[in-house]
Amino acid sequence: MPKDFDDSSSEVTDWKKHWRLLCRRRWWLALPAFGVWASVWVLAWFLPALYRSETLILVEQQKVPEQYVVPNVATDLQDRLQNMTQQILSRTRLLRIIEDCNLYPNMRSHVTPDDLVERMRKDIQVELVQASNRSGNLSAFKIAYLSNSPALAQKVTSQLTSLFIDENLKARQAQSEQTTEFLAAQLEEAGRGLAEQEAKVKEFKTEYLGQLPEQVQSNVQILSGLQSQLQQENDLLSKAKQQSVYLETLRTQWHALETTMTTGNTAGAVAPPALDQELARLREQLVNLSSHYTDRHPDVRKLKDQISRTERIKEQMEEQLAASASNPTADSAVHASSSADIQAASSRMEVESQIKANKMEIENRQKTIQELQRRIDEYQARLNMTPVREQQLAGLTRNYEQSRRNYEQLLAKRDQSEMATDLEKRQEGEQFRVLDPPNLPQKPYSPNRLKFDLIGLIAGLLVGGLILAGAEAIDDRIHSREELAEVVSAPVLTEVPPLPTAREQTELMRWAWFQTAALSVMILFTALGFATTYFFG
Repeated sequence: MPKDFDDSSSEVTDWKKHWRLLCRRRWWLALPAFGVWASVWVLAWFLPALYRSETLILVEQQKVPEQYVVPNVATDLQDRLQNMTQQILSRTRLLRIIEDCNLYPNMRSHVTPDDLVERMRKDIQVELVQASNRSGNLSAFKIAYLSNSPALAQKVTSQLTSLFIDENLKARQAQSEQTTEFLAAQLEEAGRGLAEQEAKVKEFKTEYLGQLPEQVQSNVQILSGLQSQLQQENDLLSKAKQQSVYLETLRTQWHALETTMTTGNTAGAVAPPALDQELARLREQLVNLSSHYTDRHPDVRKLKDQISRTERIKEQMEEQLAASASNPTADSAVHASSSADIQAASSRMEVESQIKANKMEIENRQKTIQELQRRIDEYQARLNMTPVREQQLAGLTRNYEQSRRNYEQLLAKRDQSEMATDLEKRQEGEQFRVLDPPNLPQKPYSPNRLKFDLIGLIAGLLVGGLILAGAEAIDDRIHSREELAEVVSAPVLTEVPPLPTAREQTELMRWAWFQTAALSVMILFTALGFATTYFFG
């Protein structure tokens, strides 16, 4: 025969052999399987039922966009939940909940309060829910509590939910206020530092006023003006000295002229040449000034007055000489001498007054030049010290600017934190909102009786299979031609069928019906057990 045909025939033979074995020893499998399953099923119903009430809390972001008000509270929900969980699950709070809700009444008589707290902590579950649209961010969390009473589980879950919501509001507000107070304290300290730096800068500027870098331009301008003024004063001093020489010469010539008039030898006498020289010089200056300035200019007017005085002195001298020359007699000479003396005294007094004025002017010019030179030296010293003061001021300014930036940054942070704190007080910041309120559980969360039933059935089948295999292994009876052929090498010549009597046949029929009914009842009970567990367990 072909090999494929032999393999197929062998598979069919093995399948039939196993089926006959299962039919022959069906009770070795059915009874242990049903017994183990029934035991597990009954045990599962005797286990205390625990009901799980659960609520879903949504983390609602603040109502005002963060681009306008930046929150000053840590936004890591996981860390905050851990802190809040530690606070809410503290011994004091849990004992208060146990007393209020009368939890674990059967355990109070023989366990300590710490054991009750540990038991309740195990029954409380806090689960984080990760957002689906933003990886790594948490948008909600669940709170659940296990109890043997559905209503009690719901009540405790409601209390825990309220505690989490209230604790979140208090914690955020407290943390926000602490942040604001900290920033306010830092701002006050920074303000004192800034005031100290401002005082140092002010003291430095007051002490070294005139030597500051920002005053360089003004110092240069003032120095330039002083140098121009010094040059003008030197020019004026030179002119005053020239005027002094002229007046001294005029006085000398005037004395010589008086001597001539006293001796009566006035023939050929003329006014002092110094007057003509001075008039020529003054008129030349007037021409130069008139080419640059108008007649109303002070220098032009002053020069014209000086020319007028000089011309008047010259006229008086000429008149005096003319009078002396026209009256040669003694009486007339006496009369002329008196008149000449009067005119001479007048001219002399005017010349003397001009000499005194000139001396005073020279002295004033020299004092002014000394003062200007002193001021020039002072401003040059200021300019020389400016690089040193600039370096010193740069250090003070750098510290001041750093203190000012620090103060402004802290001020902005403090103001931002105050707005965030006000937002938290108005309860418009990040909040916990109950999305799904605590439910009233209809089915127990633990034990999972359906799972127990499946485990019991599988365990029963394994036990029955082991018993069936053991029974078959120790049974030395031959139940089929194939088994006989394996034992005896001789061929089977004939087969004697069973020849039951009518009574035996009836009993066999009854036994078959009984077995069928028993198997059906076990299968029915198993199905009913699974259905009961599914709907009520």
